[in-house]
Amino acid sequence: MADPTARDTAPGGAGPADRAYDIVVGLEVHCELRTDTKLFCGCRNAFGDEPNTNVCPVCLGLPGSLPVLNHQAVELAMRVGLALSCDVRPSIFHRKNYFYPDMPKDYQVSQYDQPINVDGHLELPDGSVVGIERAHMEEDTGKNTHVGGSGRIHGADHSLIDYNRAGVPLVEIVSRPDIRSSAQAVDYVRELRAILVATGASDGKMEEGSLRVDANVSVRAAGREHLGTRCEIKNLNSLRSLGRAIEHEAARQWDLLENGERIVQETRHWNEDQGRTIPGRSKEEAYDYRYFPEPDLVPLAPDDAWRDKVQASLPMLPAARRARLSAAAGVDRALAATVVELDLDTLVLAAVSAKADGRRAVNRAVNEVAADIDAARHLDPAAFTKLLLLEDNGKLTATQAKQVLAELLAGGGDPEEIAAARGFEALGDDAMAGSVDAAIAAHPAEWERFKAGDAKVTGFFVGQVMRASGGKADGKAVTALLRERAAAG
Repeated sequence: MADPTARDTAPGGAGPADRAYDIVVGLEVHCELRTDTKLFCGCRNAFGDEPNTNVCPVCLGLPGSLPVLNHQAVELAMRVGLALSCDVRPSIFHRKNYFYPDMPKDYQVSQYDQPINVDGHLELPDGSVVGIERAHMEEDTGKNTHVGGSGRIHGADHSLIDYNRAGVPLVEIVSRPDIRSSAQAVDYVRELRAILVATGASDGKMEEGSLRVDANVSVRAAGREHLGTRCEIKNLNSLRSLGRAIEHEAARQWDLLENGERIVQETRHWNEDQGRTIPGRSKEEAYDYRYFPEPDLVPLAPDDAWRDKVQASLPMLPAARRARLSAAAGVDRALAATVVELDLDTLVLAAVSAKADGRRAVNRAVNEVAADIDAARHLDPAAFTKLLLLEDNGKLTATQAKQVLAELLAGGGDPEEIAAARGFEALGDDAMAGSVDAAIAAHPAEWERFKAGDAKVTGFFVGQVMRASGGKADGKAVTALLRERAAAG
């Protein structure tokens, strides 16, 4: 079979441009909640502590221990649900029975047929909408480390188990199978992560395992409506891996169908080094887990007052921030999305509210400011605004403004004082016109090319004037004068 990762792909990483099949994807995103303690006990919820130090009889499942539900975890789960436009409902906890070394109780406390959040949706930056089936609460498992061999349990020399993570509160967000490309899947997880971070429910750190993705992938002939047999790719921990795994798995399944073979419903694992999925185990159905209500926990039924309080506490979410910025700065949705993702929209909005040019503010933010994002967190919005107004009013050229901004990012200060110390001032209109005329006179052959419509010569003349003025000329003003001279003959 040909390597599916080597195929030509459509723009945006959406997959082979000429493929005869559609991808259907549903995602299960496991989000560790940002609580102080675990879901049913008082053990510390923290990443990176010494193994097996944050444990107690409850999270180890020792006989006679009883769980007590974490109030903070419930509130964060409600924040997630409300941010995803879910209906927050009364729910109950179940025991999900399966046997694996990272499960100290040999069952997981989860929610089954009565989850806390149901029937929501998530709008992506491109305007497409992905349905949310449910966002239920459960406890996390421990962590296995398989030593030797491939790093998986088969072929390992031995395994180590850390139960620090066992009992950490999770919300599992299950999408409907509305996703139709690897690129859309990546956009969905990126947007979901931004919402989780904005609500304070999670830190969203995929590299630390606080956000993990399982991708259910199936294929069908292009244009068909029926759903194919799905395979679940487990524990994807980066956006790059998510996109690559979906593309590979879809191509693998289609090759099987084209060869007359049957797709087996199973879990699979992504091998990043080899760029392929490998078989795990046959996919269990709900009845295999022998769900039954958790006898030690009462039903969970948040009242209207609590739900309304949580709703009122939600911050402005990324979609609303993008819309606000787009309207205020006059930029398109894609550019606004970039600014919001960089968390620079507050900086830009402060400048726009002071009548600075919106597009220039956005461009400075996504280029110069974003180049040093750590320093950007300390950039004074008033200084940024003042600098933009100096450039807007023609007192600084674009080149000079960028240099002043670099100094502001490095150590702060006042833009006017920095500009004065550097001897910056924009070239006056008369001096600029004289420099343009001198450049035209000195280069008649290039001038004839410019008048004939050769746009490549524009940069040449702008460079000549910039050198003659010591960098004080405004490139856009120079270009306008050149066109004015050319129109006059």
